[in-house]
Amino acid sequence: MNLARWKKTGMSLLAGALMAGGLLLPAADSHADPNATIRVALFADIGSKYKSTVPFVTLSSTTGFSLMSGSAQLLPIPANNKIRVSLDGYKVKVMDSPTWQAAAEAAKKLQSTSDKPMLFVASRNGATVYQLYTGPYTSESAAKEGLNRVSKAGLTLAEGQAPALVGSKHLSAGSFATQEEADAVAGTITAAGFDAWKTLVSGSDGSAQVEVWVGEAANDSDLAALRTAVTAGLPQLAVSAGAAATPGMMIRTDAGLDWSSESQAFHYQVSGTGAKFIVSGNSAGIQLAERSKRVYRGNLELSALSGSLAVINEVPLEQYLYAVVGGEVSSGWPEEALKAQAVAARSYALSQGNRFDVANVVDTTLSQVYYGIGAEAPTITKAVDATAGEVLMSGGKIVEAVFSSNSGGVTADPSEVWGNGGATFVSVASAEDSAAAASKKWYYLLLDSGVSGYAREDNIQLTGGKTAAGLAIATASTKDVNIRPLPVVESSASPLGKLNPGENAVVLDQFYENGSYSWVKGPYTSAELLKSLSGKVSNSLPSSISSLQVSQRGPSGRVTQVKANGEILQVKYPDLFRSAFGGLPSTLFDIVPAGSYTVLGANGSTAAVNSSQSAGILSASGKGTAGGSGTVVMGADASSRVVTASSGFYFIGWGNGHGLGMSQWGVKGMADKGYDYKRILQHYFNNVTINKE
Repeated sequence: MNLARWKKTGMSLLAGALMAGGLLLPAADSHADPNATIRVALFADIGSKYKSTVPFVTLSSTTGFSLMSGSAQLLPIPANNKIRVSLDGYKVKVMDSPTWQAAAEAAKKLQSTSDKPMLFVASRNGATVYQLYTGPYTSESAAKEGLNRVSKAGLTLAEGQAPALVGSKHLSAGSFATQEEADAVAGTITAAGFDAWKTLVSGSDGSAQVEVWVGEAANDSDLAALRTAVTAGLPQLAVSAGAAATPGMMIRTDAGLDWSSESQAFHYQVSGTGAKFIVSGNSAGIQLAERSKRVYRGNLELSALSGSLAVINEVPLEQYLYAVVGGEVSSGWPEEALKAQAVAARSYALSQGNRFDVANVVDTTLSQVYYGIGAEAPTITKAVDATAGEVLMSGGKIVEAVFSSNSGGVTADPSEVWGNGGATFVSVASAEDSAAAASKKWYYLLLDSGVSGYAREDNIQLTGGKTAAGLAIATASTKDVNIRPLPVVESSASPLGKLNPGENAVVLDQFYENGSYSWVKGPYTSAELLKSLSGKVSNSLPSSISSLQVSQRGPSGRVTQVKANGEILQVKYPDLFRSAFGGLPSTLFDIVPAGSYTVLGANGSTAAVNSSQSAGILSASGKGTAGGSGTVVMGADASSRVVTASSGFYFIGWGNGHGLGMSQWGVKGMADKGYDYKRILQHYFNNVTINKE
């Protein structure tokens, strides 16, 4: 734990690219296409590859945009108007209510459950009716489970009403030349007690047409029963079952934008086999409220995938990079650092192919951080434009240029991460990672009360005195200095004690504040570790962890093997140790037991002494005995620690992210020293060229 390893204090973390499934894919054969677009999955259920879903999305823009079917404009959306879009799937129709308030109260009860409410408003014989649903669900069986839960939710329903399972099978009452004609037919149908909606479809000639769809059956049997009922109730109306397979955008009115007061917006439901619609992009971008209100360039594709609504952003590659580079690093970094990030991000994006089936990449660190227009900045745009089309090449292929926030002073070897990567990735020194550091250090102190913990250096002053072992003595420079459990201020963690001026404490060690360059985590108890390890290792776990040690490291010093109670913890690949131990920033770490220490005998043998034991020692003054809890142990590097009564384990580490390829903070540090972006990239990626097509 000596200070030489802990170079400087960490600043805010920057997310680095993490690989899907933890494995590098073969790079694409093609060169960069400067006119390329890229497909980014925002919401989609792509099985084990990626899953992020919502029941609906809320879209708006400061400039008008359009809903499209292929090249046909179905509907123009005026500027500053909100619309909602959902998938016309399996739902539970909870209730019809004559008042918004009654429906909203029921919706509020359902909000905290897994059965998410949607509220629509309709008209019946000139009267308004509010229709509350939950869903949509991915399958009929899932909807039946939802129906069972909703039925037991204790909702107050009108006499004769009961929640019912509904679905996406509809009857068609025909196609109409005008909206007015469709409104008239829909009104006739609803007056007879059936639900009906205008639906936008694309005609055979590519023009937009309006149909009227009737009912919402969950299966073919229900659809046949619905047709019989409609035919009996409205014998003059010709209906067909063709709507079940026709792609359409059903038009409804949403009354659930705000559960505290009624507000309304158009709600469009994507329906029909193979339905796919486009929200056309504009110069201002489209805001997606359910994605943290981010605004996106390009088009948004809306479709059904695995029973859920899929939202894919198709955007010009270079414009995508404006947001990616801005999301990955600070716009205030040196220009050469921004250029290096732009080339790496472009190379990574173009190497992905159709990795996510319906998309090339996703918008999280599973691919690259993508926050939309809000992440853009003039300096970022300049760097992307200056490197337009440039990619890293090796062996005639675009390099999958992975990167992480901070490599902690040395980048990873492929064998330490996912076990593959090829000759492009080798472990290299990255001393410039210390660019992530701030100026403040923390003292690790032992108080007279026996409490040990951390205090920031600007609240502490050295007295000039030393203990018999040569450890410095310090006191507080201000009143009531908090002694923290870790070298960082965390509002959720109470101070362990306080130190005041005139009260002495022993300085055991010095650390830099927890950040992306260095960190201390823990202590984690046996129970906490076992919970975190569960499902992450392939072998059986012990009932309790009494010892935990790093038993093997890779070329860069990263952990590749750990033993618990002397048994190897089997993981699929080494980088999984990060999640296996509760989300550690990196695998470049040491494990320090809080309640024990290891004694090295003269014959080379070792023995562990826990906090409840004592050990015989030989010192300059002769033979003696060292106690357990409260014992100060000094290492060969002169760093010291206190053995506590706790049986937990500390993880002391460096870096943030997988560490493979480019280190973003190292890039900044090299740029600060005057290196250009090409030299920086060729430092982190082995045997590559930078090509522009």
